[in-house]
Amino acid sequence: MLLILQGAISQGLLWAFLAFAMHLSFRVLETPDLSVEGTFILGGGTAAILIASGFNPFFATLAAMCVGALGGLVTGTLHTKLKIPSILAGILTMIASWSVALRIMGMSPLVSILRNPTVFTPLENLGLLRNEAIIVFGLIALAVMGTLLYCFYGTEIGAGLRATGNNKQMAKAQGVNTNAMIVLGLVVSNGFVGLTGALVAQQGRSASVTMGDGAIVFGLAAVIIAEVLFPVRRFWVRMITLVIGSVIYRLVIALVLEMGMPSTDLRLFQAITVAFALSLPLIREKFSKRFGKSKEGRAS
Repeated sequence: MLLILQGAISQGLLWAFLAFAMHLSFRVLETPDLSVEGTFILGGGTAAILIASGFNPFFATLAAMCVGALGGLVTGTLHTKLKIPSILAGILTMIASWSVALRIMGMSPLVSILRNPTVFTPLENLGLLRNEAIIVFGLIALAVMGTLLYCFYGTEIGAGLRATGNNKQMAKAQGVNTNAMIVLGLVVSNGFVGLTGALVAQQGRSASVTMGDGAIVFGLAAVIIAEVLFPVRRFWVRMITLVIGSVIYRLVIALVLEMGMPSTDLRLFQAITVAFALSLPLIREKFSKRFGKSKEGRAS
């Protein structure tokens, strides 16, 4: 059970970067971005092929972030310049990313880095077990990247980005270039997606063209769980709750698989979990109203 717990926490910490990305695009920017599964593969494939070619894993991870950010740039350009709806622009980028990732990976659907060093190797060399090294690295990386993202939100550009998401017309009236903010938001968001793909590939010691399947569902689930369980407004607290939401979701997945649920049913379970999480605010509201009426009736 301890190994299952460690494995779920380690995965949850790495996938928390995806939760950051989904929160930025879906909540802060209010621009649905479906290119996530494509840029996830781009990030993982880029990191894996560079590491397999002998490059430093930290350089490979940075390159994966940049490639993911380029995917976001394509989506943002399609949406703002060509006036393609954001959902369709994301789908187009996702479809194209599959072919691009396949070329990056040398036309091979799977790239193995089993015998190559990863970003977790220095911590493993200090005597930590693999899951322990991933957890320590994940906590450090989340603290650094989360702080940078929080500071970015506090800048003038970050304020413009948040204003664009809150009220696009009002932001325009205040002189904010909303199209530029949308593109920038998608670039940053997909940079985090590329980072997630790179880290997940190094955790699994391989990258495949199917590794991004279900990434959107996971990211949304982590964001929704964080919002439902921890309804806070402060940005720095929200960043922490996103990490917790990611870990909780991974724990739930690990537990149901351990209880014997076939892996073929995993996507169905994920869809049901997200649907339930989305409906929780409505269920809670109706329950509170009904409970409140019951109390009023007893009091009278």
